Amino acid sequence: MTKTNPHEQAELLVRALPHMLRYDEATIVVKYGGHAMGDEQMARDFARDMILLEQSGVNPVVVHGGGPQIGAMLARLNIKSEFAAGLRVTDKATMDVVEMVLAGLINKQIVGFINNEGGRAIGLCGKDGNMVTASKVTRTVVDDSTKLETEVDLGFVGEPASVDSRVLDALLGRELIPVLAPVCNGVDGQTYNVNADTFAGAIAGALKAKRLLLLTDVPGVLDKNKNLIPELNVSQIHSLIADGTITGGMIPKVETCIYALEQGVEGVVILDGKVPHSVLLELLTDHGAGTLITR
Repeated sequence: MTKTNPHEQAELLVRALPHMLRYDEATIVVKYGGHAMGDEQMARDFARDMILLEQSGVNPVVVHGGGPQIGAMLARLNIKSEFAAGLRVTDKATMDVVEMVLAGLINKQIVGFINNEGGRAIGLCGKDGNMVTASKVTRTVVDDSTKLETEVDLGFVGEPASVDSRVLDALLGRELIPVLAPVCNGVDGQTYNVNADTFAGAIAGALKAKRLLLLTDVPGVLDKNKNLIPELNVSQIHSLIADGTITGGMIPKVETCIYALEQGVEGVVILDGKVPHSVLLELLTDHGAGTLITR
């Protein structure tokens, strides 16, 4: 491993300093998921990055998912998953596993990594302090042959109905890094699983975050030649969906970005969580690391 000489270190600091000042005392929400979450070395790198941000005067908030881990635990417990409209139907037995894995196992693993690297993380979920209250989600599907619409019941799948940021307001700026699982109380008193991207967007909006970073398994939004598009606004996104440049799983990602901007986030970035230190590259370098989406 080659060591960086003092002159190179000084040059790096000089380049990073203006960016550090830009985000001083700003709130940055990071949605953490994908392959990066399953690799221990990358998890440790991510933990160190969060600690560095906090020590630099930034207020990082981590929101995590855990779809693959939920699927693996359901398989171990011989609980079969049903899917409708491309989404997992979450019955009571499945919801118990979702809560156990998200708010328990994964949440405390991430907290442990940050704390083991010298930080002070605190693990919470949407239920704590009624941080996020959810309403039940339904989806409408269209039968290809009859063209008739049918409403699909997804069980205990929710979407944010309201956010109370008082718990986070009390934690931020106190050398603590909140780590949040998207498990929430419903307006009907039930427990709901909320999509982690949507949950992160609601949290970022309530905190008026300067940035929401969505760590994914792709570099960002790509053009038709598969080149990264470094910056987009909302009207450009609508055009790229219409002309077929943005397709498939990227459509709900950019829709989440638009939702977050509507909630009051200054900018949302889609970037590759597999790239080492991608969060620092995005926030503290001139060229960034993904696609920045603004109003």
